[in-house]
Amino acid sequence: MTILAWVPGPFEWMVIGVIALLFFGRRLPEVGRSLGKGIVEFKKGLKDVENEVVNASQQQPTPPPPAQPQQPQQATHTTPTTPSTQG
Repeated sequence: MTILAWVPGPFEWMVIGVIALLFFGRRLPEVGRSLGKGIVEFKKGLKDVENEVVNASQQQPTPPPPAQPQQPQQATHTTPTTPSTQG
């Protein structure tokens, strides 16, 4: 049986943690804090979009305004003119 994805075990996580400490050092708490803020903002944005979709689906469509009766237009009838022939 072949495993298609590699899942790190406990030892690998420890190595990853040590490498993260070496790279980030003192900034690691700051990086974690900013990552947490980013996740919170992302979730807040998703919730806002979800609320907007729910509100839009719950709103009843507004009926179009009633049509106003049209006033009869006066018919203007013009007679076609024929060109006069001169002889």
